[in-house]
This record gives sequence, structure tokens and C-alpha cells, in this order.
Amino acid sequence: MLPPRTQELPPTAGLPLRGSDLLPGPASMAADIAAILGTPPLQLECSGTACLLIALTTLRELQPQRRQVVVVPAWTCPLVAIAVQQAGLELRLCDLRADHYDMDPDALRAACDEHTLAIIPTHLAGRVADVRDTLEVARRVGAYVIEDAAQALGAQCEGASVGLAGDIGFFSLAAGKGLSIYEGGLLLARDPALRAQLASTAARIVPHRPGWECRRCIELLGYAALYRPQGLRMAYGRPLRRALRRGDPVTAVGDDFALTIPLHRVGRWRDAVGAHAAIRLPTFLQQLAAQATRRLPRLNGIEGVQVMQDRAGSEGTWPFFLLLLPDPMRRDAALKELWGSGLGVSRLFIHALPGYDYLAGLVPSDDVPHARDFAARSISISNSPWMTDKDFELICRQLEAVLA
Repeated sequence: MLPPRTQELPPTAGLPLRGSDLLPGPASMAADIAAILGTPPLQLECSGTACLLIALTTLRELQPQRRQVVVVPAWTCPLVAIAVQQAGLELRLCDLRADHYDMDPDALRAACDEHTLAIIPTHLAGRVADVRDTLEVARRVGAYVIEDAAQALGAQCEGASVGLAGDIGFFSLAAGKGLSIYEGGLLLARDPALRAQLASTAARIVPHRPGWECRRCIELLGYAALYRPQGLRMAYGRPLRRALRRGDPVTAVGDDFALTIPLHRVGRWRDAVGAHAAIRLPTFLQQLAAQATRRLPRLNGIEGVQVMQDRAGSEGTWPFFLLLLPDPMRRDAALKELWGSGLGVSRLFIHALPGYDYLAGLVPSDDVPHARDFAARSISISNSPWMTDKDFELICRQLEAVLA
């Protein structure tokens, strides 16, 4: 057994907030991050999922004559399925490539037809998805492409920010993301007319709800205080271990979402907090990339471990490492020792979408073997700057022991 720890590493590498970030200031986060990323103007919303809901609602209204099917990877965040349902659209699953998080090209072609309104490729774990097939299929059937870059703020493909290859993209500013205001999202579109439509939709369907914004402000203060190795043990580690003792991995990883997405306007104070912190984002992302580059050879050298990496021409961010182990039995053996150890080892999504009981009415019960296999063999390792070389080596040796 691993020795007990007094500190808790986060499962993802988020940018810690400073006391000075909490001072009042200009509410300019969307403009500041657009300047950092080199994108057209960004639209600030209350969550990444709210961004997706606004995008889907806009596209549904632009194409009312279609049957309005939305094609998504079969292994992705359950919130994607919830957003599709709340937008009044039909969800269709696409299985993954074998041993990869990208959608399988043949399965994608089979899933898309003249009824397809949108396809949602996903940039997971800071990695850059290969959206070339998605774009080709979308052009063939007349569908839109929405890039889910919730976990990839700052990632680039061919020198441009992710989210710009498709019609719409969005980023998440949730707790633990590269930059966080506890909950928030940024919506992106290349076309000025489509940007205007997105802003019009948001103005119409997103209400002013002071109670929700007050709640988020309090949660952000707690996040600023506790997103440290000492505070995370209480705020994250203890609930995690309680869920694991109950045999409830869905709650342990945070996949248990409400079936209604709350919508409200982000207030000026949280906007200003994000603007203050955004100044440090480029340096922080460079620090994570340098640390990942230094540690990747060690992971790649463990026989039986496959680390998800970017293809040529892409430069992702590194909030954590996403790995595949050879089989579910050895993955579970590794998690038995490492998940809950305080070392920042976790899982990304527990199931393929059809595997969540609470989504039974929203998600078709399709046969998606590659997605189920990916869920059963994947593991994540934090790339937090708080993880020391000693911590990282302890994880690697544990993986080697399990895979020997």
C-alpha cells in the first residue's frame, strides 16, 4: 500500500488564483483571452455547457427544416448529452477509433445524413482532436461543426486556436480548468453573422438570476482559498474517498450531473477575477507543457502504457496525462492503489454515454464497443505543478508493478 499523505494533488492542473485576482477591476476577461489566443471576439457565458446549449439552440433556429440530429462521440462528458436534450434535439452516438478518443471515420460517415444538424468533435484532456474527417463529413451532409474544447483552452492546431476549424467552438472555465472562475464558458465563432446570432440567442434565453450568481461568487471564493494541496484534501480528497468506499465511481469522478443546465448571466466581479488571472495564463500553459515534455519519456517507457499525444502540427495543453492500459483488469489494479491516494490519479469519464443509468432516457443504447473499451482501460495522471518528481516517480513505479 502507498503511504498516507497529508496533502492532496488535484486531478487536473488549474491555474491557482491569487488574492490580488479577487480585487475589483475591468470586466474584460473575454476580450483579454481573445487577445491571448488570437481569436475573434469571445462570448462569456455561465458554463461551457451553457455555451453548447446556446450554440445548439442557435443552429436549430437557423435550420428549422432539418430533423435536427446531433452526432457526438460515444465517450464524452455526460453534460453534452444533457445539452442536446435541453435544446430539443436528437442525440446520435458515434463510436471511437480503436484505442483513441477521436470518432471513428467510418462510424462517423454512417451516423451522419441529411438530418444531421451538427457534429461535435471533442478536444479531450488538452489534446487536439483530428477534426479533418468531421469537417469533410459535415460539408458532405450540410451540417455544422461545434468543437468541444472545454478541456483545451490555449491548445492550437496549425498555429491557430482550437475552435476555429469548425463553425463554433467553446471553452470551459470550470473548477480545475486551466483558467477558472469556478463556473464559466467562452463561446467562439469565426463568422461575424453567426457570432451575432449566438449573442442574440444568449440575450433571449439567458436570464439575470442574482441568486445563482451570488452562489457562484461564494463558490469562487472557496475555490480561491482551497485550491491548494492543503485545502484540496478537505474539499476534494475526502469526498472522493467516501464515494470510492461506497463503490460509487460516478460520484467520485463528478459525472453525476443534474438533468437541467442552469442559465444565468456572469457578473462583473467574476469577470474581473478571470481578467486578472488571464494575465498569467500563457506562462502557466508554457510551464505545464515543459513539465509534460520532461515527463512523457518516462511514461512512454513503461511497457503496456499508451499515452494520448497530439499529431504533427498540433500543440495541445497539458492539464493531465490521459493513458490507456492493456486491459480493464490491470487498469483497475492500478486504480486500486492510486485512485484516492492523493497523488492526482483519476479517471476522466467513468462510462461510455450509454453506460450511465441516469441518462437512460436521453442516450440511445447503441453498441459502441470502442468507447466502452476506452472507458474501461483509461486512467488520468495530473500534470499539476504541485506534483513533485518524487510523486511522479512513485506513480510510474506503481504502474510498472501492476503491468509487470
